Amino acid sequence: MAAPPLGLARRFAVSPAASLSSPCSRYLRPRLLPSKRWSGVVRMGATVGGGQEGEEEEVKLAREMAAARRRWETLVREQKVKTLTPREAGYTFKLTDKVLLDVRPSNERQKAWVKGSTWIPAFDVDTSFDLDGVGKKVTNFVMGGWWSGGSTMSVNKNFVQQVKEKFSKDTDIILVCQKGLRSLAACEQLYNAGYQNLFWVQGGLEAAEEEDFEREGPQPFKLAGIGGVSEFFGWTDQQRAQAAKEGLGYRLLFTGRLVGAIVLLDALFLGAQRIGPLLQELQSR
Repeated sequence: MAAPPLGLARRFAVSPAASLSSPCSRYLRPRLLPSKRWSGVVRMGATVGGGQEGEEEEVKLAREMAAARRRWETLVREQKVKTLTPREAGYTFKLTDKVLLDVRPSNERQKAWVKGSTWIPAFDVDTSFDLDGVGKKVTNFVMGGWWSGGSTMSVNKNFVQQVKEKFSKDTDIILVCQKGLRSLAACEQLYNAGYQNLFWVQGGLEAAEEEDFEREGPQPFKLAGIGGVSEFFGWTDQQRAQAAKEGLGYRLLFTGRLVGAIVLLDALFLGAQRIGPLLQELQSR
């Protein structure tokens, strides 16, 4: 691990409540909220998930997201939640007794996680198979889940209680997720539950470099949030950036997958062309 960022030790020599006094605008960027491709909206520990049913649902979704953004901006601006970059969070976790709480769903956590971190998901993959749950899964798949690998999520209604069982309210907790949205929503839930020493990792693990944290798991941090067809063929932005670092061998892997898929589809197409006449001939007999 490289030398800590200049001034980091001095920043954390004071109490958590007095640290990180820089203006809110330094931390909140336009990327705070997700784009319309997100299937759910986070609000006060709840999510309105699944497909959007008409214009009214879309308007409701936009209002929910705008309200959540105002709440979160207030938390950060008033220093009720302090902000850390991934590098700052990594050194803080290593050099202090602060807790690193990973709130990502299980499908991201199992790909890569920070050694020594605690995992309590704020949202997790929806495993329900009732009529409503199946409907949301189908809608999610049709609306792009097949391409991005995005899963339908459900709220962990026991999130705050599970945190309380592990950590007292005076514990210094650094919250992290994949991109920074769900961890900020989790910060709000914990703050409302009485936790005062909360730190939010802006940009999440996707914004982290490998040297920022000690990683465990089979994937780099930046690739833990991708999936679907786009991941299989290496067509995500994260994989393109990884290919630029890894070189030709990494690119050849996904080129081979693409060529193999084309050959398979071609074989299936030719097979279908041949089977068609045979079936017609059998029917004529």
